Amino acid sequence: MPPEPFRFMDCALIILSLGRPAQSLRELRDRAAEVPPQSIWHHFYETLLRPTFDDPEYRNDFALWARRGLRDHVLAERLAVIDPLEFDGLERLREHLVDVLDDRLAEAPAPPAVRSGQEFHFLRSQMIVVDTGLRAATPGEMGEQIMALPPGSLYYHFIEARRRPGGGDDFSAWLTSWGPGVETLLQRLAAIDFRLWPLPDLRRLVGAALAGRPAVEGIR
Repeated sequence: MPPEPFRFMDCALIILSLGRPAQSLRELRDRAAEVPPQSIWHHFYETLLRPTFDDPEYRNDFALWARRGLRDHVLAERLAVIDPLEFDGLERLREHLVDVLDDRLAEAPAPPAVRSGQEFHFLRSQMIVVDTGLRAATPGEMGEQIMALPPGSLYYHFIEARRRPGGGDDFSAWLTSWGPGVETLLQRLAAIDFRLWPLPDLRRLVGAALAGRPAVEGIR
């Protein structure tokens, strides 16, 4: 028996400042140790939902500020390679982040502070999830719908979903429920590293994977 049609959801963020700016590496370390854990996640991955976040090399706020604000390329590289999904919970992620900052402080105990206006501002967010009204009754229909999705829908189903029980994306979970015959589609989706692409390109890659087109066509 076929599964229920896939329901495409969309999401948006309500972003609030925590009022705890950091003007130096020491302050960044101390604030990171005390802010709510959701703020840590926001600065690592929810940045992808911000249309102004377009740096191709540094995909999280911490690495970007280390490079642009502190002008510390060594620290920026260390922060850029942290993958939050490799840690068992946000507190473990926070501990690792603080460890990286502590290590850099030990190497450079008196780093300069940034100029006024360049502080790191810790933020938190609340996610709002809404139903797009789009449905897919078959794997083929899912592929057809992908390109019509707003960027927030891709984030919700292909990135944020990995924080939920199961640890995978929603598209693959639904396709798996069809049983044999979708192995190629699942392999194509598994080959996409969402960490490397902004959401518009990711949408094209996922669409190409589900439609069976070569991956290079997805980013033209």
